[in-house]
Amino acid sequence: MSLIEQAAKRLEQLRQAGVELPEDKPELQPPPRLHPPQNTDSIESESSASRQSDATISNVPSHPRGKRVDLNLEAIAASGLLVPHATRSQLADEYRVIKRPLIANAMGRSATQIANGNLIMITSALPGEGKSFTAINLAISIAMELDNTVMLVDADVARPSILNMLGLPPAPGLLDVVDKNSVDISSVLMRTNIDKLSILPSGTQHPRATELLASDAMVRLLDDMSRRYSDRIIIFDSPPLLLTTEARALATHMGQVVMVVNAAQTTQAAVKQAVSTIDACPVKMMVLNQSRQTAGDGYGYGYGYGYGYGNES
Repeated sequence: MSLIEQAAKRLEQLRQAGVELPEDKPELQPPPRLHPPQNTDSIESESSASRQSDATISNVPSHPRGKRVDLNLEAIAASGLLVPHATRSQLADEYRVIKRPLIANAMGRSATQIANGNLIMITSALPGEGKSFTAINLAISIAMELDNTVMLVDADVARPSILNMLGLPPAPGLLDVVDKNSVDISSVLMRTNIDKLSILPSGTQHPRATELLASDAMVRLLDDMSRRYSDRIIIFDSPPLLLTTEARALATHMGQVVMVVNAAQTTQAAVKQAVSTIDACPVKMMVLNQSRQTAGDGYGYGYGYGYGYGNES
């Protein structure tokens, strides 16, 4: 029998005799580690702070730039409107003449500094004189400038036409912003494929649309736009002056007013009455639409123009 076998046999005999051997003692477990008591309020506070931090990160306010829309420039040109990079035309040349004093006044380059000169209202005495046609063409012509950007606002909320004339579906816009008593137009502003042209639609039809246009909320929005977008020319297609009072209220906040007159149908009395309603505007320009051409036959979209400061003719 080997020594190992002898040792094992001896250990077995001792166990049978009731002798407690060291290896049979229960293994002592290390005492549990005691942690200092924690403040549960602190733990909950830290957890809450963590959740709030996560929420802050996930809810960082975005700054929507509005959606991008692509204008069908071929269809727009076919409808008689101006488009960028088109061949030189009489219409384009006429709008170059019309826009020069407007741009100079808007950018502070005229002899007289004009408050809110970058806010330009396009209106008429009566419906059907071509004001929306003029507003779109003027906006596109200014967007073709190297140094100017332009925003076209459809403020004729009772009879909006800008989007339809440009082949675009109805969309949220001016009325939605004013109805919320907000001054943030970034989410409803449309960026177009004419690089320097953006559009603010009239917005969702509202039963009190004309009242909204004359409200204090609209005044606040106009004041904000004149300051926030001081480097941008903003063109408003407004209601006719003799049809509603909203256009007159709007005119009091404009630096410049362009009144479109249909040479073939508007009476001199209507023109004088309309002009008398916008005496408060510092600069008034008149654009004669559908005037008889000196060359060629019949009537066309020929334009004459004139402008004055204050009550000057």
